[in-house]
Amino acid sequence: MDDDGARILLVDDQEENLLALAAILKSVDAETVSVRSGEDALRALMTGDYAVILLDVLMPEMDGFETAYHIKRKDRTREVPIIFLTAARSEPDLAFRGYAVGAVDYLVKPFDPWVLRSKVDIFIELHRERRRSRERAAILDGLFPGATGLSRGALLVGTLGERLTGIESARDALAGQVGDIAADDVAAKEALQLLEQELEGLRAAYEALFGRREQAVP
Repeated sequence: MDDDGARILLVDDQEENLLALAAILKSVDAETVSVRSGEDALRALMTGDYAVILLDVLMPEMDGFETAYHIKRKDRTREVPIIFLTAARSEPDLAFRGYAVGAVDYLVKPFDPWVLRSKVDIFIELHRERRRSRERAAILDGLFPGATGLSRGALLVGTLGERLTGIESARDALAGQVGDIAADDVAAKEALQLLEQELEGLRAAYEALFGRREQAVP
């Protein structure tokens, strides 16, 4: 499995179709999990996190439409995108039914492997971005409990600005002390130089995120 834990759920009652899908997606940076029924798909979704579902339409017992209906009813899985897969001989209204139950796309077999990989790649990246957003939100909640939206962003900007100013003040104080040190004390001067380089990196990161910062008046 990749570092981000992205997974693709493949649902088809035909083993050869699952093997073909897994082979097509072998180069995609995510793990594939294969199941052969709608019931197994629902069980897998309750125990794992998935970036996208490739769901066959025509399956015995619980078909793709019923499976999608149950997926979209559950809070845990309703946001997982579904791409329906169906044979070319299928009825033309199946595509409409697929979108009606919440599918984001509908591909007819045989489909272009490159097209399928491209679509899956998009949903994997969206999945990772949503995860990163949740992680950032959790960090901000820990830093500023009770703050939301713009107020939390303003608090973050202010806090980081204050901390950067504090580090700069400490650097200035250290520079004054190093200035009094003998010229041959290379280690102290190198330490000050490294600190200045770190500060430059912090300033650049701050400005990239929030814009230029007002410098404190001495």
